[in-house]
Amino acid sequence: MILPVIMAGGSGSRLWPLSRQQFPKQFLTLFGHDSMLQNTANRLQGVEHAPAMVICNEAHRFAVAEQFRVNNIANSGIILEPVGRNTAPAIALAALTALSRGDDPLLLVLAADHVIKDEAAFCRSVAQATDLALQNKLVTFGIVPTAPETGYGYIKRGQALAVSSADADSQSADIGFEVAEFVEKPQLATAKQYVESGQYYWNSGMFLFKASRYIEELARFSPDILAACENALKQTHYDADFIRIDQTIFETCPDDSIDYAVMEKTDQAVVVPMDCGWSDVGSWSALWEVSDKDEYGNACRGDVININTRNSLVHATDKLVTTIGLDDVVIVETKDAILVAKQSEVQQVKQIVEQLKDENRSEWQHHREVYRPWGKYDSIDNGGRFQVKRITVKPGAKLSVQMHHHRAEHWIVVSGTAKVTNGDKEILLTENQSTYIPVGVIHALENPGKLPLELIEVQSGSYLGEDDIVRFEDRYGRIDIKEPGSC
Repeated sequence: MILPVIMAGGSGSRLWPLSRQQFPKQFLTLFGHDSMLQNTANRLQGVEHAPAMVICNEAHRFAVAEQFRVNNIANSGIILEPVGRNTAPAIALAALTALSRGDDPLLLVLAADHVIKDEAAFCRSVAQATDLALQNKLVTFGIVPTAPETGYGYIKRGQALAVSSADADSQSADIGFEVAEFVEKPQLATAKQYVESGQYYWNSGMFLFKASRYIEELARFSPDILAACENALKQTHYDADFIRIDQTIFETCPDDSIDYAVMEKTDQAVVVPMDCGWSDVGSWSALWEVSDKDEYGNACRGDVININTRNSLVHATDKLVTTIGLDDVVIVETKDAILVAKQSEVQQVKQIVEQLKDENRSEWQHHREVYRPWGKYDSIDNGGRFQVKRITVKPGAKLSVQMHHHRAEHWIVVSGTAKVTNGDKEILLTENQSTYIPVGVIHALENPGKLPLELIEVQSGSYLGEDDIVRFEDRYGRIDIKEPGSC
């Protein structure tokens, strides 16, 4: 049986301002109605598989769980990395977890933020790779290149591998190749030579192999990684779908990719070609390339009006965006930031993110509208000693029982019913009713109804930071966790 392992980490810098540290690109809806994470899970429908296992960091756990829940996607567990240690340890955690359950599945390792246009071709390549994986090979999928890209690593193929045809025992068909060499991102002239030779593929970062086989090769070439992962898993704690491992032990694990730790060293690496309209969407210009375009070469999403604009990407989130006489540009609008750039310069968006960090601004880390396990909030206004939020609480959900040292809060219900704990009082509030919570008073907010609860929260005080929260009770396991904007 194939066990998909979806790698859902990310820093949220390459597609800023739409992606942020707390909401990186795998959670974005860039095509159709589903996010990139949801699309990754959906394309597995053409493959016989067990429910996917997901690996993400602590801060993104609720976003992963919620996106699976709303699409009714089952999972085999969500492994939480307390710190990032790259792909080799992450895959080791998945393999060891699967083996601890008494299974030895084929792990289909996928990134949560890739675009694949031809899902049937993707499934065919996975099916071809299955035979090789069952023969204890470590399969990597090589993307058939369409251009001399300098932003991807390359894989050079070696001797062809054949299996007997199902139709005729005397016939054989090439299903893959031995890996001759992994190559780092090349200069343009070298990339052109690679593509013209027909012997190189883009390195997709997707893999298929037995869980036990990966562990064997990891023990052979990177035993320190394996030891750290095994020890960290000895302190595993289960919290609903979440699988928590020991942070102190995992922090000692070396930071290394699967390519460096295993694939470049093993003699069992093989590459299966995949020609499926793949992109890792590593920049806004890459998104423009794989997006549907109008007759003028524009890729637009949201409320957009263009006049004499060509070959551009315009993404409107919250407002009407209009353009006149532009060519080869990227415009991305969100509630709290706007990016305008030449397509050829969009890689420098990382410099903007770094500057936002240096200036201690919030826009690199999270959106104005922030999603939480209980719902969401939108910071609609703020000043020196006040902040105004619009809060939406899902039916049956409850925020933590908490207290603030430096701020008071005034809640006004816009729609729905609020069950409020305010000190030693418990009250029900409906539309147009309100309550005031003084500094230092223990309080909680719950939606006991069947419809979303909408309310306006006005905070006032000497300090309004989200770290001024003392939690006494929480349904979502956040008693000892400090998260920006967590409420």
